[in-house]
Amino acid sequence: MRIERIMFSGFGGQGIMLIGELVSHAAMIEGKEVSWLPSYGPEMRGGTANCSVTISDALITSPIVSEPSILVAMNGPSLDKFEQSVIPGGYIFLNASAIDRKPVRSDIAAICVESVRIAEAIGNGKMANMVMLGALVKTTGIVSMASLESAMAQKFTGVKERFIPFNKQALNAWHE
Repeated sequence: MRIERIMFSGFGGQGIMLIGELVSHAAMIEGKEVSWLPSYGPEMRGGTANCSVTISDALITSPIVSEPSILVAMNGPSLDKFEQSVIPGGYIFLNASAIDRKPVRSDIAAICVESVRIAEAIGNGKMANMVMLGALVKTTGIVSMASLESAMAQKFTGVKERFIPFNKQALNAWHE
């Protein structure tokens, strides 16, 4: 049985909830069991925001993620808060454009992604969350890129449909 517990964290307005939703939806498309649990700080934009995602081949007994196997930290306070909770052998994906340090632990894999710089290079720094999501999926294989793109097509409908090509470009922009 494979189970992944992921903590996505950053400031409100960085698209943390969106990437958590997209990876959750992609996992559902693949027939996996999924839970998504959002958590907001006192302010929406600029305050803290995180969401816990659990993806499993079997039933999920609790949506609480206290020991993630994967941490996505889009800002320094997120890395500071959650680094020690990641299980040994887990991953920490950090937004190296906004975090000026690497994890202090040696028992995890640290993946430093210049997500803002990459997003700006392709035309829009606000797509840093999608760059990070692409790095996560390419590195871990937690879901397929095809499922992720399908989830995006289902999420971005109506007037938001015009953003799909840009977000797909951002998903594919990171190369290890």
